[in-house]
Formats: sequence, structure tokens, C-alpha cells
Amino acid sequence: MDGAFTGPRWLMRVSSAADGVVQHGSMGHGHEPSIRSEAGALEKERFAVVITVAAVPVRRSGDGTGVLDATSVSSAAWLAGSGLLGHTWPAQLDHSLRDDWLEQQTETAFELADDLDGELWSTLSLPVDGEATVFHYRESEFGWVLAGSPGGGVHIGAYGRGMSAYGLGFSAVEDLSQYL
Repeated sequence: MDGAFTGPRWLMRVSSAADGVVQHGSMGHGHEPSIRSEAGALEKERFAVVITVAAVPVRRSGDGTGVLDATSVSSAAWLAGSGLLGHTWPAQLDHSLRDDWLEQQTETAFELADDLDGELWSTLSLPVDGEATVFHYRESEFGWVLAGSPGGGVHIGAYGRGMSAYGLGFSAVEDLSQYL
């Protein structure tokens, strides 16, 4: 997020290809999300996680024997949707059923990410390095997800809870060393 956000930030997951090139990474803002199932706990968390995905038209498989799908705004939407799910489950859900619920919801997140122009998504214009960028936006009982392509060789996905997506602004982080 841009400099208007003055709360805590932390570097989260970074995913690299077999050759060491970073494919996507995420940075958290606000409270660190936790997996909580007790009623009311989720409403107290205020966070947003921003995922940056390298725009890669052709990707080679890790072993070099094949080609993977290109990354797209749908890739960023799926990573954001599955990220939100990774920190959430319904309070009334038994722990023994969580894996089944998570698998079902992750498949739903994939299907939703594959249909960004569908009726379940709306659009939202937010600044990225000062330039207005259109994002696909969706809310659920667990939080919100958005994804867009600002150009510059990246796609952006984000998810959060307790913070409004409508007031977000994004900018490139020039120096990640302070978050390591």
C-alpha cells in the first residue's frame, strides 16, 4: 500500500520458480491475520494483504519439460481469494471438517477468479503509483478480494478484513530489506 498507510507492515510469502526468479510475493498491512474460529474474533482484525504477481506470458515448468499457464489478473485474484481463505473459517465449523471446507472454498475461489467479468464481481478504481487502475472487487462474509493489472509487468491482488478496500492506494516498495 502507498505511504498513506502508516500502520505496521510485514513481508509475507515469496514464491520463486526453479531458476530463482520471484513469481509472486505478498506484504501484510495492519494486524497480522490469524486463524481464529471463535465467534467475534474475526471482526476485531484489521488487515490488508497485497500480492504482487509477475506478469509472465510464458512460464516453463520447474523441470523445464513443459509450459505452464501465463500469469494474469485471474492469477492475482485466485492468490488473493485463497489467501483470505487461509486465514478464515466459519466459527461454527468443526476443526475436523475444515480441510473439506477449505478445499471446496478454494475451488470456488478458482472458479470466481476465472470469471472476473461475471456478475459476482464489481469494479473499483484505485491509485497505483498515482495512476487510476481498475480492479475487480468482491466481498464475502470473511472479507474482500480485489485484483487488477496496473501494467509495468505486474498484476496486483489483495485481500483484507476490517479495513475498507475503497480507500486503498498502492505503490511499489523500493527497499524490502527493512521488512526482512
